[in-house]
Amino acid sequence: MLQKNVIIIGAAGRDFHNFNTYFKNNPNYKVVAFTASQIPDIDGRKYPPELAGKLYPEGIPIFLQEELSRLIKELRVDTCVFSYSDIPNQLVMQMGAIVNSAGAEFMLLGPKQTMLTSTKPVISVCATRTGAGKSQTSRKIVQALMGKGFKVIAVRHPMPYGNLVKQKVQRFAKIEDLKKHNCTIEEMEEYEPHIARGNVIYAGVDYEAILRAAENDPEGCDVILWDGGNNDFSFYKPDLAIAVADPHRVGSELTYYPSEVVLRMSDVVIINKIDTSSPENVQQLRNNIALINPNATIIDSASPISVENVEVIKGKRVLCVEDGPTLTHGEMKIGAAVVAAQKYGAAEIVDPRPFTVGKLSQTFEKYPNVGKLLPAMGYSKEQVKDLEQTIQNTDSDAVIIGTPIDLNRIVKIDKPNTRVFYDLEEIGSPKLDDILNEFIEKHF
Repeated sequence: MLQKNVIIIGAAGRDFHNFNTYFKNNPNYKVVAFTASQIPDIDGRKYPPELAGKLYPEGIPIFLQEELSRLIKELRVDTCVFSYSDIPNQLVMQMGAIVNSAGAEFMLLGPKQTMLTSTKPVISVCATRTGAGKSQTSRKIVQALMGKGFKVIAVRHPMPYGNLVKQKVQRFAKIEDLKKHNCTIEEMEEYEPHIARGNVIYAGVDYEAILRAAENDPEGCDVILWDGGNNDFSFYKPDLAIAVADPHRVGSELTYYPSEVVLRMSDVVIINKIDTSSPENVQQLRNNIALINPNATIIDSASPISVENVEVIKGKRVLCVEDGPTLTHGEMKIGAAVVAAQKYGAAEIVDPRPFTVGKLSQTFEKYPNVGKLLPAMGYSKEQVKDLEQTIQNTDSDAVIIGTPIDLNRIVKIDKPNTRVFYDLEEIGSPKLDDILNEFIEKHF
């Protein structure tokens, strides 16, 4: 069999996992390049030889996705593997057309090829879109299981944007670990809420090594919780698969990749944000779930907010800072800060676009539909600096921080500001606790 040349089309996450699980030690394929999208400044690097294995002593170069057609021809590529998430189905097939027209075949790897099996029971929390409510769902599950006496180790979908060798296996148990691992704002938003509640969370690049480390964590491990990213499916084979669906973006569960994969594979679907969505959207979402996964258990829920200081908001002209990925490729038009502004009587939500600088200006150029919200972009020191300057430049009385972290610890905010907190709250029954009791009875 002739060895096939391969390009993995990715965004510094699923692509590395697909390589590690399917291609790394496979002599039938030679991965000649990765391409990068969604995340700024990750092209021009290499997937290092220390992680790539003995078949790749020089490592594997990473190029911009825009160079794909040229790379296919110049590198004589036979196969391109699409390996990132939160993309409209139409754009996935458009990518397939680009690949096919350049002469290569188009591949999508599935769970059988990429899911790892744990020695511990696994609960996966995934979603139909970025920003649907995975984080608060994961936190609630961890707290519930800890309250029942179980030790839960969370493993987060990858966000390795720094030194990949150093990021092979990362363990976060205290706030200081965020600085130790040079975390971006995007990483802190996912890790800090777990740490603050007293549980350990792992992440990194090599998810086989991460899984074995988590199973043998020094503090003990009874259950692995897969805390998903974007709308991707789990890297680990779940014993209980939970999906979070968002009625604010109803229809995405059928039209985005791999949303429908997640939804079809789930045992439980949580319809979140019912309190802020229209009844028509909620009902349409129910209909869509029933269409493709009629056996799923449905849980209705909301994510009610609270703020530290209502007086910072009431009657003020406010700047709303929200989770970055949720606004950009997640395409959300409303976040926790906006909900707080509306609920607590802000006089006006100030548009930050006239005041942006540097990398943040580029973000709004790439994602023009973000609107009057400020994404807390912080993939690099330069972006963090531009975020701080944009907040200072914006002509507002106050700032509402809708991200899951204390942004004051990262940037200097020279205006009155307050944080927004939100947790998952089930409506009616069944509840997550009912599902978890069944899970415990089955596995323990």
